[in-house]
Amino acid sequence: MGGWNTAAWKSWLLPGAALLAAAAIVLQSGWPAFSPAAVDSYYYVVFGGGLLLAWRFHSSRVLFTLLILLLGHRALEFFSAGSISATGPGRTAFELVALLLPLNFIILSEMRERGLALPALAPRLGLLFVESVFVAILCRPEQLATPGIFHLALLPQSWFAWTGVPQPALLAFAAAFALLLVRYEIYRKPVESGMLWSLAATALALHSRGGLGARGSAYTATAGLIIACSVIENFYVLAYHDELTSLPSRRAFNDALLRLEAPYAMAAVDIDHFKSFNDTYGHDVGDQVLRMVAGKLARVSGGGQAFRVGGEEFTLLFPGKSAKDILPDLELLRAVIEQSVFLLRTAEERRSMPRGPDRRNTKRARGKRAPTRNDGAQELSVTVSIGVAEPKSGTQEVGQVIRAADKALYDAKQSGRNRVETAGAPSVRPARASRQHIA
Repeated sequence: MGGWNTAAWKSWLLPGAALLAAAAIVLQSGWPAFSPAAVDSYYYVVFGGGLLLAWRFHSSRVLFTLLILLLGHRALEFFSAGSISATGPGRTAFELVALLLPLNFIILSEMRERGLALPALAPRLGLLFVESVFVAILCRPEQLATPGIFHLALLPQSWFAWTGVPQPALLAFAAAFALLLVRYEIYRKPVESGMLWSLAATALALHSRGGLGARGSAYTATAGLIIACSVIENFYVLAYHDELTSLPSRRAFNDALLRLEAPYAMAAVDIDHFKSFNDTYGHDVGDQVLRMVAGKLARVSGGGQAFRVGGEEFTLLFPGKSAKDILPDLELLRAVIEQSVFLLRTAEERRSMPRGPDRRNTKRARGKRAPTRNDGAQELSVTVSIGVAEPKSGTQEVGQVIRAADKALYDAKQSGRNRVETAGAPSVRPARASRQHIA
């Protein structure tokens, strides 16, 4: 789990929290006074457009979240006939929907995204069908009240006097909120934050006249809008972030260059002997190395931002800094990566792994084997070479700085690797660590 930096907070709050806050301000203030026809248009445009987006981008989680929101709200309107009394089908539908909605969010959050293939859709469609039949049976006109288990008083009722939502449903909402928050902390995906803010909008809808009326419909539509927007946000992230390392990608790097103004410094970073590492241990281990190095680069000090620009190549941008300013930060970064322990599975564990094409075609390393610990795991040390450059004058093009940084990186490689070189000013080669270097 990573720390909550500015990018994490931005991803967490936008667009979900902003959309919900805007809807709450408008609806709670009563201004402007929307007509029922306008709310209905908003409602149907959101759900129609959201379902089309989910279908177009093959997102089954978003598709079924929208269907659950839509079916739950329509069930409330159908069985309540416009109002929720103390007993009767309307009250039963309200208590069932209030409990089933957060439970479905929990189920969907734990389901893997498998697209819209029929084998992936069948279990979820079956779940919707069973739940729909269950609600229809319990909401029959002759059924006066929901079974007692759906509105147990587990805590003092005075604590929840502000809402008419039963305690089991409130606990289900709390569990869903907690799970989605943990999932966002782990995965940092737009759909995770989108589901959480969509659930918050759903809770406000149920609190507002049981989800009925123009306000309840508007909150429900906002819940749908938030989760639909998460599809767009997710594909924006995929377009501008590297999927393997989660660092900004080359496209984001090119955009950053358009906004870059002198003074600034740039560092080209390359993992030493990465091809040999891949040939020796396979691409799965190579991917782990890339993620480990990317994690260190993302936390570079000095105000730098890391980008993955290709293969094992990365670039760090330091706006407002000179090459001299960032040398201590880069030297610290190089040392941190060198001293990081990378544990490789034992031979027995590697033999138990699926033998895909990468495993069959790997070559043996020409170098020495890494030392083996008492528990059988091998300790590997990864190193990087870094080339630094800055504009020499106010008229120097960014492309020239990039080429200068690449040339300094080449010099670092030629001078023995695991070092920082500044364009036009060679550095002192650092002392080697005691562990065996494989990469």
